[in-house]
Parts: sequence; C-alpha cells; structure tokens
Amino acid sequence: MADETSIFLGASRKPDDSYQRPESLLLRYGNRHGLVTGATGTGKTVTLQIMAEGFSNAGVPVFCADIKGDLSGIAAVGEAKDFLVKRAKDVKLDPYEFQEFPVIFWDLFGEQGHPIRATVSEMGPLLLSRLMNLTEAQEGVMNIAFRIADEEGLLLLDMKDLQALLANIAERASEIAARFGNVTKLSVGAIQRSLLILEQQGGANFFGEPALRIADIMRTTRDGRGAVNVLAADKLMGNPRLYATFLLWLMSELFEQLPEIGDPDKPKLVFFFDEAHLLFDDAPKALIDRVEQVVRLIRSKGVGVYFVTQNPLDVPETVLAQLGNRVQHALRAYTPREQKAVRTAAETFRPNPDFDCAKAITQLGTGEALVSTLEEKGAPSIVQRTLIRPPSSRLGPITADERRRLIAESPVAGQYDETIDRESAFEILQKKAAEAQAPQESGSGWTLPDFGGGSRQPSGQQRAPRPSNRQTVTEAAIKSVVRSVGSSLGRAIVRGILGSLSRR
Repeated sequence: MADETSIFLGASRKPDDSYQRPESLLLRYGNRHGLVTGATGTGKTVTLQIMAEGFSNAGVPVFCADIKGDLSGIAAVGEAKDFLVKRAKDVKLDPYEFQEFPVIFWDLFGEQGHPIRATVSEMGPLLLSRLMNLTEAQEGVMNIAFRIADEEGLLLLDMKDLQALLANIAERASEIAARFGNVTKLSVGAIQRSLLILEQQGGANFFGEPALRIADIMRTTRDGRGAVNVLAADKLMGNPRLYATFLLWLMSELFEQLPEIGDPDKPKLVFFFDEAHLLFDDAPKALIDRVEQVVRLIRSKGVGVYFVTQNPLDVPETVLAQLGNRVQHALRAYTPREQKAVRTAAETFRPNPDFDCAKAITQLGTGEALVSTLEEKGAPSIVQRTLIRPPSSRLGPITADERRRLIAESPVAGQYDETIDRESAFEILQKKAAEAQAPQESGSGWTLPDFGGGSRQPSGQQRAPRPSNRQTVTEAAIKSVVRSVGSSLGRAIVRGILGSLSRR
C-alpha cells in the first residue's frame, strides 16, 4: 500500500486475475518524467486525475490541461458510486475516502478561469515562429526584430508592439541589411499576415501584461497540499498550435527560472501535457531539440513532465527515452501504424514472464493499464497488469456555478483579470514617427515664395500687374516648328525667318 513516500496507482493482478500487490509511484522519482498512453475511452483522464490527487496530497503543485472539461471534477468531493466502491475493494483501497482538492482554474481566453498572459519577449523568436508556422527566411527576420528590440530598448509586450516593430524594420530595410542581411518587405508582410491570423484566433488575449508569475502555479495550501492548476483547454483545442506553444513556453520558463536542486525527496512541480502529439506534429527539428533539452535538464530543477497521448509513437524517441514512469492503457491494432505502436509500447517495458506484453495491451479493459515505475536506484520495475484505483474527487465535470465560485475564491483572484498596457515598443515608435513628421515651428519659421508680387497688399490699394510668362500664339508656333526641324542648319534658318516674322 502507498505511504508518505509514494503515490498509490492501483493493484497488479496475477494471471488468474486475483490480487497481487499494490503499484505505486515513488515520489523521489516523480521528477524522472512519465508517459500515459491509450486509446480514447480507456481511462487516461482518470489516471491523470488520480496521479494529480496523489501529488497534491503529497504537497506537490500540479499543472494540467483539461481538454474535455472532465478534469474539473477534481475540485469537488467525490461520490460513493457502486462501480467506484467495487474498484476500491478490488484494489484494496481501504479506507476509500472522498475529498476535494485545491484547484486554481486558468484560461488563455479568460472565460473559464483566470487569464494567462505572456509577453512577446518572453515567448521569444523560436516559439513565435513555430506558433505562426513561419518559413526559415521569415524566422530570420523575426530573430532580427528581437535583436533590434534589445539593442534599442524597445519592450515587446503585446502583439501591437511586434507589429509596430516589424513595420519600422520594413522602413529601415536598407539600413538593417548592412548589419544583419537582407530584410525584404515581402517577408515582413508575410509575418504581419500571420500575426493577423493569430490575432483572429484569439492569440491577442495571450500576449500582454500582467504576465503569469511562475510562483503562482507553485502554491501550496496551509494544510500542506499542492495546488492543482487546471487549464481550460476545450476552446483552446480550436487552435492547437497556440496550445502546444503555450505549454512549451511554460516548460521553458520553469527551466530558466527555477534553481538547480538535483534529486529532491519529491518534485517541486509536476506538469501534465495532455494531447502531447500536438507539440510534435509537423514541428521543425530545432523545436524538437528544444523540447528534448528542456525535458532532459528540467529534472534537476525538481520538475516532472508527464506526457498524456493516445499513441506512444506521438512522442519522438529522443524524448521517449527520458520518460521513466509509464502507464499504458489499451491500444487498438487495426492498422499497420497501430500495430507498430503496440510493438513499440511493449518493447519499452521491462518484460514480465507471466504474460505477453504486446498481446495484453490490446486486451486491457477500461480502467486497466500496464504499469512500470522507477524502483530503488532508479531502475524500471517489471511491467504489471494493473487495475487503476478510483479517484477521491468527483468523476466528471463541475457545474458552471461551482466554477465561478471557485474562481472568485481563488488565491490569485483579481491579480490577472485586468490588462495592463504600459509604454512599450508601439508607443515609443509611434512617438518617434510623430516627432519626425511634426513641422519645425521654432527659430526662423517658414515662408512662402513670392511669385512676382504675390504678397497681400494693404486694403484699398491696387496690386501692380505682374509681367506674364505666357507665350503668344506666334511664339508658340515658332517653337513648335523649330522642334520639328532635324538639322542644326535648318533650325538656324527657320529661326531667322520666323524670328523676323514674330517681331513685326
């Protein structure tokens, strides 16, 4: 059974389906990352829920995305339903106690939770380029823009700051090209159009201030439980690129801000990345390299990252190799790719002589999983066919009224609700443009030229007639004929003849 040093996941079964032993995740290896996979409807969300409950009770803050809204039930006390009570008895969870957990709701759109914002500068050129699906040349222009912003002290906080900076760069293209290389207006225009699309998809809500403080997702309650930060992601799934980029930004911020602590007795924070394939789909190599680097090194900051996805093939091998704690729910094997996924999942486990791992993966029932966690000295345990324990919190979503109440009572209520728009690149560049266009009104002043007595005369005086510059009809005809004659001698003769005519 679980104790203060571990999280109880469920109970493994013998070949005859009788109880074998409890399966737990050791807290001191909770920062060695993990993977939860399985087809739709096999119980991944419940597994995520009971793991979040376990970490919270151990005093470890959790951050997770709620794709379907079901995970919000972790904020409410569970109910003693028959099938839950039976599962608790099957896994020997005694006593089976119900409780609610300290939840902070977040939402990039500010509708189902506190708004989450980041500044453009914090996001950086690499993640922004990924978010907007820029070409290599356009990404180069984005890097130049950030370099110029740093050199000229231009704060990039929201989208209008970046748009103003890009417009300024397009105007200074020839000057910038001498230092950084060619910056074409076509590339700048393409980036501006991508920013417009991102703005229409709701990205403008994400960029700005006040930016999220990492400390606010690492809170603990007075009774020592870790906060469960739930990101409302049902609407966010309409823009999966924004979802993936935001979560990668959050991991990067954790990596850059938290100090090195080695291997603690328990993690400082656990991060669940649901629908993990969205991070890696069509991702450039530079981005995958960044994910691998963060996953590999963030462990020493005390942060555990758990990827939740349908197929283990969704995660690149370089990242998959970093995930020590694994829960594999059932997979279907109808297509060649699905059959390959089953083989891949089976081969990543330490084999159990009691059953065929690949065959078992396709036969698991709802709420069953193959479980392998890190044991003493960090070695993976032999894979076990396991019944996952029932949750202590509500199974299913909370109501809208319950959510509103919890948001109002949140420890961060009022801190992020109002947008702050301080002076940044947009205002500074706008001010410079206005100064450059303003007329110089001091000193000698400006005067208009006097075209032949054009100044205003005193009242009552007759203005003297000015000489006309217009040609007479005869003079115009003479010049027309001269222009039509080709040779210089002919022109001289014609001038002589017509000149005498014009003097008469």
